[in-house]
Amino acid sequence: MIKKKMYEYRADLLLLSVAIAWGVTFLMVQEAIDSTPVYAFLFFRFTLASFLMFFIAYKYLKEINLKTLLYGVVLGSFLFSAFATQTFGLAYTKSSIVAFITGLNVICVPFLAYFIFKDKVRKNVFIASIVAVAGLYLLTMSGVLTLGKGEFLTLICAFLFALHIIFTGKFSKEVNVFVLVLFQLITVSILSLAFSLILDDTTFNLQYDYTFFKAVLVTAVFATVYAFLIQTYMQQFTTATKTAIIFTMEPVSASVFAYFAANEILTTTQIYGAILIVFATLVAELNFKKESSVT
Repeated sequence: MIKKKMYEYRADLLLLSVAIAWGVTFLMVQEAIDSTPVYAFLFFRFTLASFLMFFIAYKYLKEINLKTLLYGVVLGSFLFSAFATQTFGLAYTKSSIVAFITGLNVICVPFLAYFIFKDKVRKNVFIASIVAVAGLYLLTMSGVLTLGKGEFLTLICAFLFALHIIFTGKFSKEVNVFVLVLFQLITVSILSLAFSLILDDTTFNLQYDYTFFKAVLVTAVFATVYAFLIQTYMQQFTTATKTAIIFTMEPVSASVFAYFAANEILTTTQIYGAILIVFATLVAELNFKKESSVT
């Protein structure tokens, strides 16, 4: 029991490092897509990540089977569709509203996990989800929340991110993690190329400058290969709901990094929101002896 709990704490800590990696690279991505179409950028990011992941997974390629391929395509489709709906949502509403609604996947996960797989949720973890949503609202919101086209698309995005988290936890226990991540990244790369060729003004005739190469390289290594390999491997040892709560630390780390790197101002309300999110991650780690639920 103690050993199992230590594995869970290690998984949660490494998942926190993923949230931090995403948050730190957020500003870098924003700068890159100022001059690069979104889907073209995703194509280069995930293609480079796929090549890197191929060399990491090379010795496990003999374990490729139809199940692994199918699971990788499913996870990659969830992930790309979440990116796509989020991007379209940004065209119709403010980025702060998109950030908040996307973060609502933290409250979607426990309900979807229960309805799809009958996973139960500890009371403290459910409470932590609600606290995290409140923190996200204070940290990210700077507009009036309505239910227009942009908000609806972003709700779909939150739903898809929740599905990605839930199914990652299930699939990672059934097939080789390295090969699973490889096929997931390849799927996102192929779909990004298709969408870029259809929707972007250009896919290959880009401004190949330092900002572009830095963003592609850093996000491919840290925000893609490292992030999704750690997420997929470590979700074997923790729960989908806790993973979603930990990932709400992404906007916190993004805000803190922007404060130091770009001199962006954090308001008192945003600081309170960040504190609530940190508090939520701590509450999620509590474990009452009388609780018998597994999630």
